Parts: sequence; C-alpha cells; structure tokens
Amino acid sequence: MAKILAVDDSAAMRQMVGATLMAAGHDVEQASDGQEALQIAATKPFDLVITDVNMPVMNGLELVRKLRTLPTYRGVPLLVLTTENSTERKMEGKEAGATGWLVKPFNPDRLLSTIARVLS
Repeated sequence: MAKILAVDDSAAMRQMVGATLMAAGHDVEQASDGQEALQIAATKPFDLVITDVNMPVMNGLELVRKLRTLPTYRGVPLLVLTTENSTERKMEGKEAGATGWLVKPFNPDRLLSTIARVLS
C-alpha cells in the first residue's frame, strides 16, 4: 500500500491515525511537529502526508507550504486533519497547497476513503 507520514503533536492522535492506517495495510511513519516531519520528508519519499494544523515548532500549514517547495512533494497529496473547521482556515490550507481538509474527531472509514480517493 502507500507510504504515509502522519504528523500531530498529540501522541494519542498519532497512535489512532497510525493504527487506522496500518490496519488498512499502509506503511506509516510519524512525526510530532512540522519541523520533524520536514526533516523526515527531506530524506525519504512518501506517497501521502497527513498533518494537524496547530503544533509547536512548525504548524501544519507551514509544513504544507515548505513541502510544496520540494520537487519530490509537488504532486504528493497533503491532507490536513485538524479541529479547525472555519472556511477561512480551509482556504488558507488550500492556498498553502493542501489537497484536502478533514475535521477531528476523524471517522476511520472517511479517512481511509479520502486517502483512497487522493491516491488514485
């Protein structure tokens, strides 16, 4: 299946997302903030990145912007998984280069169907 980088400052959320993705057969690596994720992504390719927005060190939208500057990630789907659901934040995510926006708490089936759609 897909190689996915899951980014969230909440260890519990990383565990839930990771378990959902691994149960579906995906290879998952995790990072606790945008800076750590950027360092990991710069050293190896992923098929998809899922990131929270509100994190210390580097937030998710800044991560999306920085990933989009890397040639390897220009066409890679970048999904935002966050508690934020305002139209303004969603537009900011789209302008940053996010492929999609999912709101927490997440529905595992919806997450997996969204992933299947963006990877096809």
